[in-house]
Amino acid sequence: MDPRNTPFLNSAEATPIMNELDVGEDGRKETLLHRPGFPEADTALLYPPPLSPDPISPLTHLGTLPSGHDAARTGGWDRRLNSGFQGCQLLGASADLGREAHADQSVTILHAKVAQKSYGNEKRFFCPPPCVYITGHGWKVMQDHLKAAGYGDSVYRVCGYMCLDSSSQSQADAFKLVFDEQPNSRMFACAKSLFISDQDKRKHFCLLLRLFLNNRQEVGSFQSRMIKVISKPSQKRQSMKNADLCISSCSRVALFNRLRSQTVSTRYLSVDRGAFIASARHWTAFTITMVDDQCAEQGGFVLSEGFICYGCVVQLVCTESGAALPPMVIRKVNKQHAILDVDEPVSQLHKCAFQFRDNPHAYLCLTNDAIIEYQAPFSVRDPSKVVLNDGSCWTIIGVEVVEFTFNQGLACITTPVSPFPVVTGLEVNGGGHVAMLEIHGENFTPHLKVWFGNGEAETMYKSPKSLLCVVPDVSVFSDGWRCLRRVITVPLSLVRLDGLIYRTSYSFTYTPELQPPPSARMTAGGGKREGGMGGGQDDDILLETIHQEFTRANFHLFMQS
Repeated sequence: MDPRNTPFLNSAEATPIMNELDVGEDGRKETLLHRPGFPEADTALLYPPPLSPDPISPLTHLGTLPSGHDAARTGGWDRRLNSGFQGCQLLGASADLGREAHADQSVTILHAKVAQKSYGNEKRFFCPPPCVYITGHGWKVMQDHLKAAGYGDSVYRVCGYMCLDSSSQSQADAFKLVFDEQPNSRMFACAKSLFISDQDKRKHFCLLLRLFLNNRQEVGSFQSRMIKVISKPSQKRQSMKNADLCISSCSRVALFNRLRSQTVSTRYLSVDRGAFIASARHWTAFTITMVDDQCAEQGGFVLSEGFICYGCVVQLVCTESGAALPPMVIRKVNKQHAILDVDEPVSQLHKCAFQFRDNPHAYLCLTNDAIIEYQAPFSVRDPSKVVLNDGSCWTIIGVEVVEFTFNQGLACITTPVSPFPVVTGLEVNGGGHVAMLEIHGENFTPHLKVWFGNGEAETMYKSPKSLLCVVPDVSVFSDGWRCLRRVITVPLSLVRLDGLIYRTSYSFTYTPELQPPPSARMTAGGGKREGGMGGGQDDDILLETIHQEFTRANFHLFMQS
């Protein structure tokens, strides 16, 4: 080994800047209104009522939950907790998955945000290649159902096809995915030979994944996020007009190293069992965060927003395991040299180097399958440049992680799970005892109902992009909540009429009222109004009941209209 190269200590000891949360489901049964012609939704697959939430400061009504509810302790594609939710009781956040009769099924797609167009007969395969992970105990439950039905071992194996979402695409243009079993009970496949030709004039496209069982039963179709088509990496200084090409703080990126533009020599920065490695097949999505350099020197990390620029101190954190690299300064690379006096924004598919902040002469480097620190010398001709080796030059690209989680309930549902509803935002109207929640998203149908934790809400279908529901009273989840003055957060789910449960990454938070309940106010005021007239508490309760029933009546009239 080159004496200038020192083995890099894998950062299992490095302090991640992301908090971790292990989320599971604790199954408990409740009575559910049965709809004729459809099986009952299994409330044991939803979320149980809370135990005793801890008193914390008030929160807003809406929030997001970490994706991958059934992830193991070492899994989960985004283990960050919203800072406002730290210490908040999440309903159904039990880590005991053994109590759950039927666990979730998850399909996760990892892909790049941009793709280079191929011209003529050339084929510029997408790099990094789109990957698919299949996780969750629910797949094992489905296999047991098929075995009990008398099918062979090969029937329940999952196969898939991935292609571009173009109507002109044929079955021959789709890439057949071959799933490999991994030690952590998940299946993995990647589409290594997908490309977009110059005959396709679109500026954006999506990837379409179709999953089947070996008996040709369709599991469903799943779509990626939008991918921007570019001709080649931009070498110009980026402006706000091309903000979608810039790398922003707290976004996800992937890093790969390629020698002399040879596809076979491509190595991806990856994490395997907490260790950083260079892999020829597997790549990892990292959250790149710009941190305050002064706070980093004192051992703390203050997140900064905005675009990542060369010369900034950044932190790379694995979105799956939480493993983190030490603070590093990102440098622009030009002709095998790191440029130290450049401060322009980092753009998609730029070549860059990562200089360790605590060791300015050391750069992140790969050698074979290992990640090391490379001691880079300064250029003799230009002191503002550092001479790098091939393993120290990385290409950075923004990536997306899209997760679809569903639960088939007690029965093995034979109809496809698609179209898969996707929630993109929530909007609350009203407040107090009566509030309406409008859910924005895509692929909504009249057969969907909104569930708050393990309780169904009155739901109205407005359009394929909007659902409206009545927020259940907080007393459903906690008795005497107004006296306890505690925050309660429940996850939101969508349930199809045949019992299929769609998980979402959103939650709803009930916050304490700013004034005491009517009973407390009457007690403080002596229990009677001025003039000796009693019954003030009863009057308040009556007014609240009238207001609530009036709002619900208007909701039902709106549904009928």
